[in-house]
Formats: sequence, structure tokens, C-alpha cells
Amino acid sequence: MMNFGVELGTIELRSPLIAAAGTVGSVHDFADVDAFRVYGAAVAKSVSHEPWPGRSAPRMAPVGPGMLNSIGIQNPGIDEWRSGMPELSSLPVPVWGSAVGADPGEFALVAKGLSAAGVRAVEVNLSCPNLEEGTMFALNPTAAASVVGAVRAATDLPIGAKLSPNSEDIVAVARAVVAAGADFVVLANTVWGLGIDLDTRQPKISGIVGGYSGPPVKPIALRCVWEVAAALDVPIVGCGGIRSGEDVIEYFLAGASAVELGSIHFAEPRAGKRILREIDDWCRRQGIVSLGDLTGGAHG
Repeated sequence: MMNFGVELGTIELRSPLIAAAGTVGSVHDFADVDAFRVYGAAVAKSVSHEPWPGRSAPRMAPVGPGMLNSIGIQNPGIDEWRSGMPELSSLPVPVWGSAVGADPGEFALVAKGLSAAGVRAVEVNLSCPNLEEGTMFALNPTAAASVVGAVRAATDLPIGAKLSPNSEDIVAVARAVVAAGADFVVLANTVWGLGIDLDTRQPKISGIVGGYSGPPVKPIALRCVWEVAAALDVPIVGCGGIRSGEDVIEYFLAGASAVELGSIHFAEPRAGKRILREIDDWCRRQGIVSLGDLTGGAHG
């Protein structure tokens, strides 16, 4: 196989594939899965300062070829999370943390805890609710920047801002978080969706509206990558609907330097191994020796 190493700003990844938060538990839960070693990094499930109970069941439901979820970011809080984690350097993949909070101060406290735990980078999950405004941080450039600025002041680790495709102007949000100190952006989180159970005639999940993921969202996330890459000089992680090596290539051509695999892990835990092989096959056929050479190639 070719050398799959890529650069995400100052971060060197042995592989372009990153396991997305919320799909591989706290990473150590999957440490014995041999295919884990093909990832450049794995993002642990999002964690808050204090415990969050999450939503009541049902919290996940298949909808068409995708999946709807409204977990409510259930987690034990950063202190309990740290006490339950093994030495991160003992795991077969570099671990990133994912921070959530109700306000910028809580995000900063979580970032400090994640740094102390030994994560390699902090992903800021801006799709959680902003209690002051009643909407998610990711929808407002000023609110998103305030969170990233607080996290930047709390840690020297690389920071990635995970943005929402539901934003009215994702370029404006991306520009704001980069100015506030984000080292890269992740595009994008789930799309708002709804499903109705025809037997019960009720919404399929308790939260009514949830995050929709899977193959149908790829064109939406790909558009986000394209728009931000065209407007800003910032490293991008593409995320959404990836099922094949060719999907990964598309994200690179749109402007990504790495990608996250998410909901595919529920159906195919070892998907990374297959997808990396498919990337290798495509690159060999095309005479490509470095994935980095493909980044932004479709922009002309």
C-alpha cells in the first residue's frame, strides 16, 4: 500500500481516516478491534463539565438509508470520564477529545480536563445548545467564536471546531472560529431531520427532531467543505456519509485534508480497513502518490 500519511495543519496523521466522536465510544472500548490501527486518530465521545443524562428512549432510529439520533450527548462528566480512561498512550490510535458545554466557561473547563488526560487534540462540538440564546452555538458566528476563544485560552493543544450544516452561513461561522483560534474545522455535523412511525403515528425518537447521518447527507457536507475551502485558508476535516474510498477522494478534491468516519461504524466496525484499501486502489489506478496532492483539486 501507498504511504497514507497526511498533514492537517500542524498535525501529522498516519492515515487520512479519523473515527468520529460518538461512534467509537471512549475509544478504549474498541481498542481490541484490529482495524482501529488504520486510523490517523479517533475522537472520544463528547464530554461535558458535569454529567449529562441524555434523552429518554427511543434515541436512535433508521430513516431511509440513513440514521436519526437524539442522544442528548449523554456522558458522565469530565472528572468521571478521566477516571475511567486508561493511559491514552497505551491505545493503538492517537486519541482526540470532544468538548461540549452550556457556555464558553464550561467548554474551557472540559478542554483543561481533556488536556490533562493526555488527548492529542480537542474537537469543539459546537452543535450543543447555547443556554443564553436557546439555539446551538454553531449557528451564530459570534457565539461559536466565544466558545473557541475560551477553549484556545484553556489549552495549547490543536483545536478543531466541528460546525453544523444547518448554519445559514457556514463560511461566516468558519471564519469566526478560525479568527478565535481554531486550528482546523470539521465539516460537518449531522443535518436536522424527523421521522414518523406509521404504526404509533408518533415521531420515531423522543427528541422529535434529531441529527440525520448516513449516505444522504454527503452532498450537503461536501458542499460545506467546498464553500469553506473556496473562502478560507484553513485545514478541513470532511465528515458525513462516507461509505467508500471514492467518497473520501471526493472530500479531498472538494478541499479536505482528512475525513471522519461516523455512522458507518454501527453497521461495519472494520470499515476503515476496507475504505483505506479502496483509496489505495483508486490512487494506484490514477498514478497518485500523495493524498495531499488531491486536496482542493476540484477547484481548478
